[in-house]
Amino acid sequence: MKKLLKLGALAFIAAALFFTTDVKAQTTPANAFTLGLGIETGNPLGQARLGSHFTLGGTARLQYGITNDLAATLTAGGYHFFPIKIPGQDVRYQSFGEIPVKVGLKEFFLPNIYVAGEVGVAWEKLEKGWGPHRLDLSPGVGYANKHWDFSFRYENFSNSVDHFGLLGLRVGYGFGL
Repeated sequence: MKKLLKLGALAFIAAALFFTTDVKAQTTPANAFTLGLGIETGNPLGQARLGSHFTLGGTARLQYGITNDLAATLTAGGYHFFPIKIPGQDVRYQSFGEIPVKVGLKEFFLPNIYVAGEVGVAWEKLEKGWGPHRLDLSPGVGYANKHWDFSFRYENFSNSVDHFGLLGLRVGYGFGL
């Protein structure tokens, strides 16, 4: 039931976006900077799924239009992984977060529809100090107009010891600089 409700809400948002926004071929103006501030939510995957059930975060994304259809991005922010209770106990797993800094590209292959890829590093913040840093790889797809940016992505955090990821949804609002 929960998944059906989430899927229905996502379909409603997508339909509202496609029917209420102006379609423009030049979503990313060449030689222009934009700054987008976004809120992000996600579903932990891999080892992170064992101790958490939900992520929430915020990011700032600086974007530079290389051409009208291609943009370079610099993204930084933070994600918090909300812990779950340890089975059979009345205590939770340790809370933690990831602080990513990534560079990437966005290619608009249809008006307002893009594919993106980012690579960077993420530092782990634990309740009692800092954890390891990890390689952060993040492919995604999205919809953007002059101000709004909605994207869905997979984010992978890995180092030589472990790896985990998340499926995330970002809602951002951007403005020209």
